[in-house]
Amino acid sequence: MTNDLANRRPAVMDGIDPRRGGRLDIDIGAVAENYRTLKQRFTGSECAVAVKADAYGLGLAHVAPALANAGARTFFVAFVSEALALRTMLPDARIAVLNGFAQEALDDFLHHDLIPVLNHLGDIAGWAASARLAGRTLPAYVQLDTGMSRLGLEPSEVDSLVDGPDMLSGIEVLAWMTHLACADDPAHPLNEQQRTQLVEATSRLPGAPLSLCNSSGIFLGQNYHFDIARPGSALYGICPVPGNSNPMRQPVRLHCPIIQVRTIPAGAIVGYGAAHTVTRPSRIATIPVGYADGIIRSLSNRGEMRIGDHAVPVVGRVSMDLITLDITDVPESLAQPGQMVEVIGPHMTPDAIAERAGTIGYEVLTALGRRFDRHYHGLTE
Repeated sequence: MTNDLANRRPAVMDGIDPRRGGRLDIDIGAVAENYRTLKQRFTGSECAVAVKADAYGLGLAHVAPALANAGARTFFVAFVSEALALRTMLPDARIAVLNGFAQEALDDFLHHDLIPVLNHLGDIAGWAASARLAGRTLPAYVQLDTGMSRLGLEPSEVDSLVDGPDMLSGIEVLAWMTHLACADDPAHPLNEQQRTQLVEATSRLPGAPLSLCNSSGIFLGQNYHFDIARPGSALYGICPVPGNSNPMRQPVRLHCPIIQVRTIPAGAIVGYGAAHTVTRPSRIATIPVGYADGIIRSLSNRGEMRIGDHAVPVVGRVSMDLITLDITDVPESLAQPGQMVEVIGPHMTPDAIAERAGTIGYEVLTALGRRFDRHYHGLTE
C-alpha cells in the first residue's frame, strides 16, 4: 500500500519534502552577485555587509561564506550571539556588533576578536577601560546620532568627546559612522542634513574613515559614499531605489503545494471569522503555510499568489498553518492537489508582498519560518 501511494503522488510535487509545508529556494549566487553590484557602484574604499537576523532570514551559514568569497571582509551583526556564530564560519573576518558593548560580554569580544560599535559615552568608557585591562589598544566603530534619535552619540556627547579626547585613550577608531533614516527617499531633506552633520561633527574629532551609506545610501550618489558602506537589504533582493526598476537579483523563491480543492456555492464563507464570502460558485484551494511560517497575517483578503501564469487572490484570513486561495479562474488541470503555488518569486517579490501587507520587504524576509524545506543554490559563488 505504501509503494502504491508513493506512485500516485502527483508529479507536480516532485522536489518537495512531503513532511514539510513548502519548498524555499535560496540562490546564494544571486546574493554574491548583488554584493558585487553594490561594491562596483560604491566609490569608497570598503563595502562591508550587514548579515544580522540570520542574514535577513536567508541563512547566515550559507550567506556569510558566499559574501566572503565575493570579497566582503567586514560583517555587521546586531548581537554578540550572532557574532559568535559568525566567527565559527569566518575565522579571519572583521566582525562588528551594532548594538554596542556590554561589559558582561567582554570575554567574548576579546577572545573572539569582535569589534563593538560604541553608541554612547558609557560604551566608550567601558571599552577604554577594557583596553587598559587588556593592556593593548582595542578597535571599535563609533556611531553618531545625526537625526534618527535611535543609536549613536548625541550632539552634546560629541561635544564632550571633542573637549575630552582622552576618553578615546586605548581605542582605535576604525570609523565614525551614522545611519541614514530616509535614504530610500532621495528628495528627503534629512539625507543632506545627516551628511552635513556627520562631516561637521567628525571635523572636530580625531581623524578616521567615515561610514554613512546603507543599501539605498549607495544610490544617493558619490557625495554620500565616504569611505565605508554597510549595505544589507539590497544584498537579499530588496529594492534600494523604491519607485524605480530594481537593480538587484531576487534570491528567494517559495512554493507550497495545494493540499485540498473544494467547490463552494455563492454565499458560502471562507476561513476564520467569516471574513470572506464568495459571490459566485467558487473553487477554493488550501495551501499548508501561514503566519507561523512568516506569511504576514495582514495579507488576509489582500494577498496574491501565482499558479503558473495565473494570479490567485488570498481569500479569508491567513491562519497559523493554512491559506485559502480563490482558483475559480484557473483551469482545473492546473489547480489540483499537489500543484505548486508560487508564494514568493518573480511575480510576487518580497517588495510586492510587502506593499500589499502594509509593511516592508525586510519583514517579509526576516519572518520566513524554519518549517520549509530549504534548498541552497550557487554555493560555489
